[in-house]
Amino acid sequence: MSTTGVLGFPNPVNEKAARAVAGGVALLCILTLLTGWEWLLVVIAAGFLARVLTGPRLSVLGQLATRVIAPRLGAPIWVPGPPKRFAQAIGLTLTGLAAIAGLGFGATMLASALITVVLVFALMESVIGFCAGCWLFAQLMRVGVIPASTCEACNDVQRRYGRQPVEVGPLQTPTTAWKAESTSQAE
Repeated sequence: MSTTGVLGFPNPVNEKAARAVAGGVALLCILTLLTGWEWLLVVIAAGFLARVLTGPRLSVLGQLATRVIAPRLGAPIWVPGPPKRFAQAIGLTLTGLAAIAGLGFGATMLASALITVVLVFALMESVIGFCAGCWLFAQLMRVGVIPASTCEACNDVQRRYGRQPVEVGPLQTPTTAWKAESTSQAE
């Protein structure tokens, strides 16, 4: 069986779908903290793993966000994919460590602290639109740790802010359907 078409992360990413996924992650983190159900750490980590490897394709939250929630929030807002994937990898690392600490070593306080960090980051993304992982990605690009070629769109302000995609559907990326949009302040 071939993995072609399954593995990979979308670029660009619908910001509205990303924020919806973050909201779902926040709810799962809150549920974990309130109930003490540490097995949910594995579920959250598995969701992050699915999104790092495949974007929304194999993620229940990703599918809910892209197929149900984001289309009801209006036209998509497209943002570069690599920083979002990096943020998902940070979430995977933190929730994976929380699961190992809590379930493997009985370190429930450490697990709770790690999942609280994930909760804060997920709330920042879903509520105010600040992606901490994306911010870190940009800082690492700025100092040369991540090569600029990894995300050309991240540095191309005209492409990012001066153009909007033509609506082509919630799961399709508009990479071939860009249209110019006025950036005039007078409008």
